[in-house]
Amino acid sequence: MSKLLEIKNLSVHFNLIGRHVQAVRGVDLDLNEGETLAIVGESGSGKSVTSKAIMGLIPNPPGEIVKGSSILFEGKDLVSYTEKQLEKVRGKEISMIFQDPMTALNPTMKIGKQIMEGLIKHQGMSKHDARNRAIELLKLVGIPKPEVRVDEYPHQFSGGMRQRVVIAIALACNPKVLIADEPTTALDVTIQAQILDLMRDLQKKTKTAIILITHDLGVVANMAQRVAVMYGGKVVETGMIDEIFYNPKHPYTWGLLSSMPKLHATTDKLLAIPGSPPDLANPPKGCPFAARCPYAMKVCTDHMPEYTELSSTQKAACWLLDERAPKVDPPETIGVGGTKNG
Repeated sequence: MSKLLEIKNLSVHFNLIGRHVQAVRGVDLDLNEGETLAIVGESGSGKSVTSKAIMGLIPNPPGEIVKGSSILFEGKDLVSYTEKQLEKVRGKEISMIFQDPMTALNPTMKIGKQIMEGLIKHQGMSKHDARNRAIELLKLVGIPKPEVRVDEYPHQFSGGMRQRVVIAIALACNPKVLIADEPTTALDVTIQAQILDLMRDLQKKTKTAIILITHDLGVVANMAQRVAVMYGGKVVETGMIDEIFYNPKHPYTWGLLSSMPKLHATTDKLLAIPGSPPDLANPPKGCPFAARCPYAMKVCTDHMPEYTELSSTQKAACWLLDERAPKVDPPETIGVGGTKNG
């Protein structure tokens, strides 16, 4: 399986009034053809900023991609691209589904015209052909009577239908990479399941690689092959889905899994990770999770841990994995089914 995307040492900073926020700090990630990579973590962990950096959507000012960062797409570094070059990539090669479909759509334009824009610009289609293709795409994403609804406005669609339209726009030019930033957060559970099923079916048909940005581990379990866990602007653990869910090694990953609702739980209380994420205007010099970690040692606050290779597909940045560290067993609460053994 060949790599489509390689992110190396990505750092994104924001120069705000009186604050220099290091939102993303040295992130390394890669994406293979046809796979789904989930990026998970709490709000403020750097997930969405990473995805916007890939799309070239970091506003400068106040944001900047720090020198030394690289985002290689098919071997070409997008960080060095001009805005004009990025416009040829966005929508055509790499597309994005945003969290709120109502803000992602232009309320003054008909749905069909919004789908047609990319087809005309990137595919060179005539208006007639682009309209026909827009109707096909609406049918593909499950919109009834597409030949009628193509001439309607966003406010005439429900939330779930608007999200289907956003997916149709994102897939219009058959992109190689689709970034889905919390694509189901604003939807109820039933519609959420339908949208996820739709994305899975479309991926099988189009072979598109997906980066799924979410805080919902239930969505991750149903969608992803690989997972990257982000915290404090850094990737603290990566691995295949089974490795992360059944053999996690970082205490932050343990905390996330412990906070998942369990089907056979003996209490109605949800577990939570005590404390708050770090202030990235003044990031800790050691492990970003040290202040909230019940297993933290002095070295954790003083020095950033290096990655430990746990397998050919899993690695984690934690001092507990050092051979000199005391042995700590993961909590019994991390298992998907209620215990770590399931």
